[in-house]
Amino acid sequence: MTFLDYTVLVVYFLVMAGIGVLSMLKIKKQEDFFLGGRGFGKILQAFAAFGAGTGSYDPVATGRTTFTSGLSGIWVVFLWLFVTPFYWFFGVWYRRMRHLTLGDWFVERFQSKAMGAAYALFGIVFYMVFLGLGFSAVGKVCVPLIGAETFQLPGLAAPVAVDVVLIIVIAAAVLIYGVLGGLRAAYWTDLIQGVFIIILSVLLIPAGLDALVEKFGDPQTMSMADGFRIMHQQVPDEYFQIAETPRSGEFPLHYIVAITLLNLIGIVVQPHFIAIGGGSAKTENTARFGLMGGTFMKRLCSVGWAMTALIVLALMADNVELAADPDQVWGVAAREILGPFNLGLVGLMLACLVAALMSSASCYMLIISGLIVRNGYAAYVNPNASERTYIMAGRLAGGLVIVGGAALALWYQNVFEQLKITWELPIIFAAPFWLGMFWRRATKSAAWLTLAFSTLLFFVVPGVLPLAMPGLAENPRYLATNEIVTTIVSRPAAPADVARRRGAIGLFRQDVENWLKQNGSRNEEGAIEQFGPCPAQLARGEIIEDKFTTGGKAVYWKGKVEPIDQADKSSALEEVSRPRQGDHTTIIRQRYRSDCRMRGVGSFNLDFLIYDLLGVPLEDVDKATLETLRLPTRVVLPFLVMIIFSLLTPRDDKQVLDRFYVKMKTPVTPDREIDKQELETSYANPSRFDDRRLLPYFGLEIQRPRFVDILGFIVGFLICFGIVLLASWLANLGS
Repeated sequence: MTFLDYTVLVVYFLVMAGIGVLSMLKIKKQEDFFLGGRGFGKILQAFAAFGAGTGSYDPVATGRTTFTSGLSGIWVVFLWLFVTPFYWFFGVWYRRMRHLTLGDWFVERFQSKAMGAAYALFGIVFYMVFLGLGFSAVGKVCVPLIGAETFQLPGLAAPVAVDVVLIIVIAAAVLIYGVLGGLRAAYWTDLIQGVFIIILSVLLIPAGLDALVEKFGDPQTMSMADGFRIMHQQVPDEYFQIAETPRSGEFPLHYIVAITLLNLIGIVVQPHFIAIGGGSAKTENTARFGLMGGTFMKRLCSVGWAMTALIVLALMADNVELAADPDQVWGVAAREILGPFNLGLVGLMLACLVAALMSSASCYMLIISGLIVRNGYAAYVNPNASERTYIMAGRLAGGLVIVGGAALALWYQNVFEQLKITWELPIIFAAPFWLGMFWRRATKSAAWLTLAFSTLLFFVVPGVLPLAMPGLAENPRYLATNEIVTTIVSRPAAPADVARRRGAIGLFRQDVENWLKQNGSRNEEGAIEQFGPCPAQLARGEIIEDKFTTGGKAVYWKGKVEPIDQADKSSALEEVSRPRQGDHTTIIRQRYRSDCRMRGVGSFNLDFLIYDLLGVPLEDVDKATLETLRLPTRVVLPFLVMIIFSLLTPRDDKQVLDRFYVKMKTPVTPDREIDKQELETSYANPSRFDDRRLLPYFGLEIQRPRFVDILGFIVGFLICFGIVLLASWLANLGS
């Protein structure tokens, strides 16, 4: 990075801090700090949803999977795409709640301060992991941009890792503008950072296309548009397919549908939705336009991330750094493509990646601090404190959250596996939320029993059971895995294949050289034994075999099932069949030998015992189907438990329920006094909106959708399909 790059970065941090200081002057009460006075319009709401929903790992994950697997890798973020139309309804819900936190909503619906406190604990765990993940991701990705792994700071004898310095600086900036300025500062910085994220999403595309023309074409006679044609000449055709291919078998249609449903059920209880989902908006329409519009902005940016990765693959398939770690696609590409311009663009790219983290971190920090203050401090410690005291407590709690997230990233760098847990954590509160929203008969006792059931069945017992029963890990009944399927496709090598092989050879030689430096420069036989033979050179058009292996996934274990005795995993396998599909594709099916001693690793999938009792042959299904089968237990069982126990336990207070449901039906008026009067009118007449009930039976409280509700929902789905088609069309330009 040059002096100009560092200047861009420093100016960016100073502007963010300045916004926090200016916003601090407008904070007078809790509502100002946690929800910005509920005065935000469509643009700020949209960029808040966009910023909070776009983390630093999103472009990194999309870049990696697209670089290694082609356009189908975009489904790593598109798995949330078809949840977006439902946000058209969610925005109205969160605005009509008229609460500062979702914990407050649980307290009101189930008349339980303890449930609000339990939700606050869930929020702390949920976002501490997310913050730690974000800090670790941005530190890892930015190292190639800076061009060094360590800094030598004045006064310190030993150099400091670059990612450590970045984590500390980013945490300090978020502390300044978020802790001082509250949600108002977070939203204004989200607006600026949202623009930066959009720049991040498109900046490398025109520069990369020009670089393709410069490297493989004739800059004198070709334009940037010719870069698309050159990209298709360099990269195999299958990399431009967005639908399922042998390489992308993890995303079949049934899996996409299942994960969409799981995300739909769980996303409503993610703590930040009370703010960006509509709770901070001026009106209900502002809430729904902001939430859905901001989320669609992210989906469109995902298309840019995937396109960038395809361009980088065509341009730098032979790069040794990318051969070693595809997570560095953004950093290496920005350095190699933007660096030669010497216009501060590398610094701008670094600022964009930092913005993706900071926009999420500031929102999460404020939401968690709100939960701590409202559902902890105010509920149990000091319920009669002044507004000034609550704001100070919120700032202190927010500071501790950011420091905790940064510490998690510094001390536990490998937090990526924990991300999978956070996808399922919201299931704990999902059934109480959905049934509490739409069914009068849902009771407080049933909600508590459901929380306990979900926590024990899906998180506590699966981790404790292998420790309490060591023999379970070697019990043959629970060591089943699905078949290991290797698909071999024969095809002519494309230029990108030749370049990628050069990168693999370069990485091999680099590893050998490093090994020889440590183990003796003449110990070549040891190096060959350690790394095997060097990959052979590849010629364009030479027939190569692509091998894609899936399966071997443990049925009853979240980790894996592995052989105990065999040092070489392949020796524990036996071939089941080897059918051919056409002239160019062979499928090899393997299983672990019956005489091979195995053991399970990780936590135990306790809920899959239900399928065992039903006699479902889980060993015969693929990985995606196994993941899909997690849906019925994690979604259906908590709902069944809550419905059954609600029918068996005493009803909640009718007067409390009347006030709750009529409030959720009362449209929001931007004028505070008029809105208060409307609520009083509703409280005096709880049956005020009963004529709008869709099904006035069984205690259901579902209102008939209006024309605007149906129209917005349908338009949302059409936009989803349009984004998928846009991604496919852009990727296939020039084919």
